[in-house]
Amino acid sequence: MSISNRIHNLAPLIAALAIVIPGHAYAAGSVGHHQSAKHGEQDAIAGPMSFGKPGNVADADRVIEVVMADNYFEPETHVVAAGETVHFKVANRGTLVHEFNLGTPNYHAAHQDEMVMMQQHGVLMGDSINHDMMNMPMGDDGHTMSHDHPNSVLLEPGDFGDVVWTFTSGGDIEFACNVPGHYAAGMVGAVEVE
Repeated sequence: MSISNRIHNLAPLIAALAIVIPGHAYAAGSVGHHQSAKHGEQDAIAGPMSFGKPGNVADADRVIEVVMADNYFEPETHVVAAGETVHFKVANRGTLVHEFNLGTPNYHAAHQDEMVMMQQHGVLMGDSINHDMMNMPMGDDGHTMSHDHPNSVLLEPGDFGDVVWTFTSGGDIEFACNVPGHYAAGMVGAVEVE
């Protein structure tokens, strides 16, 4: 992606952030926090993922390194084989909080609502995450926003994390950043299952 396209993609992000959280100031973020691949059960929004399931690092067939920046992924497409377990090593090289999340377009649309709630409750703050707030009850049902889904990792600038996934079938699979405004700015890529 060219620099002019990357700059062009920032405009919708800035506009989306201004709409979602007008008047909020951003605090300086912490860097160097590592989020491990230890995850809880699959996200209730998605239910069972039709295209795969959480995998184990020891069973990984290969490692794919993913770089997140403002607002794009490198590489932008991944090709995997049905039955393959992939260890995604994800690094946030941007200046904003970003997410690497495997799912269908419908899954991402539903998850974006949760991410807006995280932002509204002060968990997501542009370039940092309030980790203490992640474990506090939010929303009408009082669930927490721990963001410990097996199909995703949420990272502050300079952080790195892991997602280990076994792909069982193809379909409309994306990896995306669902931080408010980022998906709309083009921070989404495709996973092709052969």
